[in-house]
Amino acid sequence: MNKLIVKKAAVLGAGVMGAQIAAHLANANVPVVLFDLPAKEGDKNGIVNKALDGLKKLDPAPLASKGKLQFIDAANYDEHLPLLAGCDLVIEAIAERMDWKNDLYAKIAPHLAPNAIIASNTSGLSMNALAQGLPEAVRPRFCGIHFFNPPRYMHLVEIIGTQSTDGSTLDALETWLTSRLGKGVIRALDTPNFVANRIGVMSILAVMHHTQAFGLGFDEVDALTGPKIGRPKSATYRTADVVGLDTLAHVVKTMQDTLPNDPWHAYFTNPAWLQALIAQGALGQKTRCGIFRKQGKEIQVLDLKAQDYRKSAAKWPRKSTPSSR
Repeated sequence: MNKLIVKKAAVLGAGVMGAQIAAHLANANVPVVLFDLPAKEGDKNGIVNKALDGLKKLDPAPLASKGKLQFIDAANYDEHLPLLAGCDLVIEAIAERMDWKNDLYAKIAPHLAPNAIIASNTSGLSMNALAQGLPEAVRPRFCGIHFFNPPRYMHLVEIIGTQSTDGSTLDALETWLTSRLGKGVIRALDTPNFVANRIGVMSILAVMHHTQAFGLGFDEVDALTGPKIGRPKSATYRTADVVGLDTLAHVVKTMQDTLPNDPWHAYFTNPAWLQALIAQGALGQKTRCGIFRKQGKEIQVLDLKAQDYRKSAAKWPRKSTPSSR
């Protein structure tokens, strides 16, 4: 593959990450078609349109200016798959379900441009397994492209090849990511959770273990694991909220299922309180309630002893901070 020129891109999935990836492509003046499922009622593009409206309200802002929305077109899988034929880069960013991703790959495969790069924003699923969902002819142009939340501000992008990925595909994509989007790229092996999540989530799990061992509050831990040790203000638990507690739990489960011989395997487990929050739909920032929540102007933190929220001394950072997918 020669130099990658992206005249138009597509993002599959208008969730938290998909919509923000589309926004950052728009920031670089790249026209984007943002896809999602057709809405069951009203405008079939209703899910995507809601996500686009949400981009205007997020803090930190995913858009360089609201005018950048003109670069994003709303689409749904029922009506608009033929638009993929005009896209040079297709980024899949749907939920971390291998079966859902493979079903989607089967739908899009007949519509892909013959030279387009197809990439998955998975945070840790096997890229070689995902590649099996695509026709053999497409696999040399398929790879992982792992942005981090929030994608406008996070410098790192991981790219992950498969056994079938052409080396020139990775070279072209890396050059484009660095020159057009200003990203710092590392090439990861196709191992569970790749590089950043493997390290970052292990760190979070270690902090969770010591939080319980010392009987500390979540806000106390964040006060200790933020700027005082050279880390961002979001520290540990606020970062977990930004990432999404469901996403964090999925990454942990991947480690638990796929790394049985790791010496720290006993710690690869989601605490009961985390599972309870997820069951309640308290997924962190995207649901406005997780380990922390905001009541009016007051920041509250979950108190495990009281089984309720209490006032926290934490101050949420207004600027972006490092986090996982």
